[in-house]
Amino acid sequence: MFLAIDVGNSNINLGVWDGDKFHGPWRMITNNKRTSDEYGLFIKQLLKENEIDTDKLKSVIISSVVPNIMYSLRRAIEKYLCLKPLIVGPGSKTGLAIKAENPKEVGADRIVDAVAAYEIYGGPVIVIDFGTATTYDVVNDKGEFIAAITSPGIQISADALWSRAAQLPNIEIEKPKTILARNTITSMQAGLVYGYIGQVEYIVKEIKKELNMNFIKVVATGGLANIIFGETKYIDDYDMLLTMRGLKLIHEKNIDQINKDK
Repeated sequence: MFLAIDVGNSNINLGVWDGDKFHGPWRMITNNKRTSDEYGLFIKQLLKENEIDTDKLKSVIISSVVPNIMYSLRRAIEKYLCLKPLIVGPGSKTGLAIKAENPKEVGADRIVDAVAAYEIYGGPVIVIDFGTATTYDVVNDKGEFIAAITSPGIQISADALWSRAAQLPNIEIEKPKTILARNTITSMQAGLVYGYIGQVEYIVKEIKKELNMNFIKVVATGGLANIIFGETKYIDDYDMLLTMRGLKLIHEKNIDQINKDK
């Protein structure tokens, strides 16, 4: 049994894998001002409340795009769980060949998602992660990470809209019944959601066009993916646990190193 942690810019997602059974996910706000004790106590209490015996945890794997919290989080795991975490990054076995100009620039979250999408859904595949940023990553049929596109996330776009325009309110992001809005709130919702649907369809279409791969599979994940999935034929599958599945796969690939570090 092991703990999987995905550190994103907005949230930290946690879950426990017990064989093929998954417990979670649980979420906490990413806060780089927390101490190792705060992280450690929170994680221990969270696991206890969900009836997870921390003494049965054999390892911890972490994917992070927030370097500033890693010292405190790593120390929390070592101090409160008595385990040395595996941090996904350079040197980790993933099974993917990163064909970026600078592979070290590719975020751990993108690699984890790409590993899961390729191994679960096959290649070629496009992974769309609707998080703080919306990312589009392409893995070919050889298991090579060949392209990455990044755009502002839906929430970032919404926050920018209401914070930079004095008369526009902070709104809930949801698809309105019609694009023909007749009030301020639904006009903002229409612009955000229908605009994002248009972005997804255009970017996916252009990827397929440039690669000459009309058959490429498209998998979506991330907290805001459910808003877009089902509204477009350009997304084939929505996998809420894609990142956690990717962490499980990478954990399995690195089990020898994990056991060596104990």
